[in-house]
Amino acid sequence: MSIAFTFPGQGSQAVGMGKALADNFAEARAVFDEVDEALGEKLSAIIWEGPEETLTLTANAQPALMAVSIAVLRVLEAKGVSLQDKVACVAGHSLGEYSALCAAGTFSLADTARLLRIRGNAMQKAVPAGEGAMAAIIGLEHADVEAVCKEASAGGPVQIANDNGGGQLVISGAKAPVEAAAALATAKGAKRAIMLPVSAPFHSALMAPAAEAMREALAAVRMQDPIVPLIANVRATPVTSADQIARLLVEQVTGQVRWRETVEWFGANGVTTLYEIGAGKVLTGLARRINKDISGVAIGTPEDIDAAVAALNA
Repeated sequence: MSIAFTFPGQGSQAVGMGKALADNFAEARAVFDEVDEALGEKLSAIIWEGPEETLTLTANAQPALMAVSIAVLRVLEAKGVSLQDKVACVAGHSLGEYSALCAAGTFSLADTARLLRIRGNAMQKAVPAGEGAMAAIIGLEHADVEAVCKEASAGGPVQIANDNGGGQLVISGAKAPVEAAAALATAKGAKRAIMLPVSAPFHSALMAPAAEAMREALAAVRMQDPIVPLIANVRATPVTSADQIARLLVEQVTGQVRWRETVEWFGANGVTTLYEIGAGKVLTGLARRINKDISGVAIGTPEDIDAAVAALNA
């Protein structure tokens, strides 16, 4: 049996996440304290007390989700689960890629928190409010959604941002062409085309200023090769070099999150169990839709940790 650890992205956040971990485990509490110190503010208070609209801000949600993921990981490590010994590879959905890299030792925890704060702010600032949009297209093939985006792009940039699998693709770009592409998708037989309540058009060409900000930020941070391979979002193939990872993280800001292909890679390369480390169960649900032969286990609470430790140390 081969195991991969996956790390959730934006949308999995919830007020109160990670509180039971911090209350029950000193290792988890230390993670939240270190993230607070790195950012120079009590992000932990926002995570545990809200308000929800403050936690949901991109600049807060990104380091917050990472903190919960690493808190889970540190508790697992304290209970004898070694990433290097037990896990074949790691992957994360969008910002979750940074959580995966922190877990695999490429970035320190403090640097990961600061990078995600920079990333969140840069993504928010890249496009004025109301000018960008994202939409979920349900029930069309990748090639059909690509064709729809191409047709609608006469009115401005629009592209596939996330291929989440199970017939769910997310498109992103300027507001008018995204709306046009959503209408075209419906006309082509999509079951649904839903405009998403997001603050910016993530993973689109409009994020180019944020990509430049991340290029500068990553150049200033110490990076090490990961202790296990990362299955990179924009490639859906393993990467083991810190230099290459830095380039792909820049590319990821404007590029497509190839989650369906990532899970397909797991299935084709002997991974039988995915442990989702952190808040929520989004990736566990997606994996089930993509490949029913892979079992998914979400670990986000003290009870989840006890069950996972028993299984992983069996």
